[in-house]
Amino acid sequence: MRRLTLTLLAASLLASGIASAATTTIPATAVKTAELLRDKALHDDTAYKVTASLTTEVGARLAGGPNDQRARDWAVAKFKELGYDKVYTEAVTYPLWERRSEHAAIVAPFPQPLTLTALGYSAGTPKGGLTAEVVKFDTLEALKAADPASIKGKIVYVGYRMERAKDGHGYGMGSAVRTMGAVIAQAKGAAAYLLRSAGTDAHQRAAHTGVTGFRDPAKAIPAAALTNPDADQLERVLAYGKPVTLKLDLDCGVVGEYTGANVIGEITGRKHPDQVVAIGGHLDSWDPGTGAIDDGAGVAIAMAAGKLIRDLPQRPDRTIRVIAFANEEMGLWGGRAYAEKHAADVAKFQLGTESDFGAGRIWRMSASVKPEARGAIGQIARVLEPVGVAYDAGKPGGGGSDLSQMHAKGMAALSLTQDGTKYFDWHHTPNDTLDKIDPAELAQNVAVYAAFSYMAAQANGDFGSAPGAFAKDGAGE
Repeated sequence: MRRLTLTLLAASLLASGIASAATTTIPATAVKTAELLRDKALHDDTAYKVTASLTTEVGARLAGGPNDQRARDWAVAKFKELGYDKVYTEAVTYPLWERRSEHAAIVAPFPQPLTLTALGYSAGTPKGGLTAEVVKFDTLEALKAADPASIKGKIVYVGYRMERAKDGHGYGMGSAVRTMGAVIAQAKGAAAYLLRSAGTDAHQRAAHTGVTGFRDPAKAIPAAALTNPDADQLERVLAYGKPVTLKLDLDCGVVGEYTGANVIGEITGRKHPDQVVAIGGHLDSWDPGTGAIDDGAGVAIAMAAGKLIRDLPQRPDRTIRVIAFANEEMGLWGGRAYAEKHAADVAKFQLGTESDFGAGRIWRMSASVKPEARGAIGQIARVLEPVGVAYDAGKPGGGGSDLSQMHAKGMAALSLTQDGTKYFDWHHTPNDTLDKIDPAELAQNVAVYAAFSYMAAQANGDFGSAPGAFAKDGAGE
């Protein structure tokens, strides 16, 4: 009996040791350093200077456009200027879509011009434009249910109006109307497709561009977004009950392929250089504005967070990898290429997330990690709480737009949700410019990214990255 008792005790201790070894924790010294990083970042203007540099020296960065190479050259130089150890690029190839000109006007019953913008992967109209009757739908569901005979040869217009939300959840339907609506209209025989802009500004005559769901140029039709005031005007005209004819003249379309690149900077880990904490933003932007909030700010937040860690007296244990992704706007091309290239190494990714929701304060954190790492996430949450970040333990983390692709391969991921109340006033419009960024709010983002990245890099143990590890959490963004 005594031997059995000792055997059971030994087994219990062994099991306890195994559980302890599997539990991820963050050393007290790392927590203290993260607190210092957090507080220093709140008074650091690196991210604002980086965003100003990008939007001033390069400006708009349409993927494959005139400024694409200039943006990549800028990113390489900026990483080096900030002291990153290793700077390199990885090629990304995608369809090259060009916007050349766009015009529209109501022809009848009340002739007048309309302000709009062509959407990504839209086809151009025939030379001289396209004139057809408009048929209106209030929702995507109504378009789905429509008889193709009521649509064939007409210009489909969907009038869904986005509402403001702190977490930006209205964009889920707004973007679906833009991407899926265009494809549905084409399949039902429409001559062209229009929508009320996927945005929350009510009074600005600035249209919100964005991508459609067209992937085969042979199946694309002309597609464009009206400004909210112009959508209101079109709906008032339609309310008269008379046939409304509209002329659309878009000069745009896919003209071949282009090879750009993800630009990557690293602060090399001193103990585990092959294990990485991945953060970043996307380098491209739409062309009407200068891409300050979408996503110059995201690139700058990640670059500035990495620099603060680099400036510590001692390098982090693991590598901090900052990725400036190519062509997020027209289909996550950079993120998908990155995930395909690095899928086999997913277990080496400690934790990751991307900033791509403007520059408002981060107010919520969620995570997709192994159960044994929840305590470490709690430690991170306690460091972030003083700067206004609440931890939602019941919500998964998706990794942000481009890094959602790496998360889908099995990378442990956070979601760091910014205040998006005003984000969709400016998103994808000419008003996406530097003046929309509050330097103090931007600095709070850097504080969050620097603190969490450092703590993840110093953790005793991992966060559960492995092939297919989070396939069931539904966290992909």
